[in-house]
Amino acid sequence: MSTLDIRLAVLYSRLRVEEKWIFAALDKCGTQYDRLLDGEVQFDVDQPGAWNKYNAVLVRSLSTSRGLYAAQQLNAWGIPTVNSYPVSSVCADKAATSAALTRARVPAPRTRICFSAEAALQAGEELGYPFVLKPVLGSWGRLVNRINDRDAAEAVFEHRETLGTHQHQIYYLQELVRKPGRDIRAFVIGTETPVAIYRTSSHWITNTARGGSASVCAVTPEVHDLCQLTAAAVGGGVLAIDLLEDPERGLLVNEINHTMEFHSTVPLTGVDLPGMIVDFTLRAGRSGEAVPSPAHSTAANSGT
Repeated sequence: MSTLDIRLAVLYSRLRVEEKWIFAALDKCGTQYDRLLDGEVQFDVDQPGAWNKYNAVLVRSLSTSRGLYAAQQLNAWGIPTVNSYPVSSVCADKAATSAALTRARVPAPRTRICFSAEAALQAGEELGYPFVLKPVLGSWGRLVNRINDRDAAEAVFEHRETLGTHQHQIYYLQELVRKPGRDIRAFVIGTETPVAIYRTSSHWITNTARGGSASVCAVTPEVHDLCQLTAAAVGGGVLAIDLLEDPERGLLVNEINHTMEFHSTVPLTGVDLPGMIVDFTLRAGRSGEAVPSPAHSTAANSGT
């Protein structure tokens, strides 16, 4: 099946720079595609209807829940999505991510999951202060707290018990890794790890969404191998993997993102992530698989 015979859809929430670049890449390759705002679509669960005309759907929803439910329904009809529902559902839930990393023996920060404030207080004491408290669902570093002592833990846990939803009463605690003022975000496209960046900040949260600055990070064989092991642990696809540099244990996997942003990475590195994402989605459309194997793996994995 040629590129011209494939019809794709991009399901998105807002026209950010990433979506503009993706649409430009689609226009360049000449494939047929539709732009679908997730707030305007509907799914008749009994029959796919007009969705059947798509060979694959690239899910770019800002809302995690919208993207997950869309991918779940599309996959149920046999329509491939990037990423697939099984992959997205694991990456969207930090507890599920931890379980997948544990099964695959991927190195990660020490983590505790608790279901009450009392148990979380004990777990925090065992991890040692300061530790990090995260929501099991969430992104951009929102509602991530550094807990410096027991008084802070009791105050934050009380607020969660009183004001939070049921998800906020799942206590996901991690050790505070003594990273060197930065973390690494590496991008995975199938079996390739084409590019990575450092995210540096004077604040302990280094996300670029929270003011961190980006610089080029070489994709060493160690980074590539760890990223591929991590991607395989959750099912593979188009992912952004956040790595922490521990002074004693080396690289640790912190989080995996299934609908990544790359507005800082592309201008900085010149790596055509939008084009690579489109190519991966086209391969999904040709193969009929939600997570297709790339046609090749570049030798550039040792550096950028």
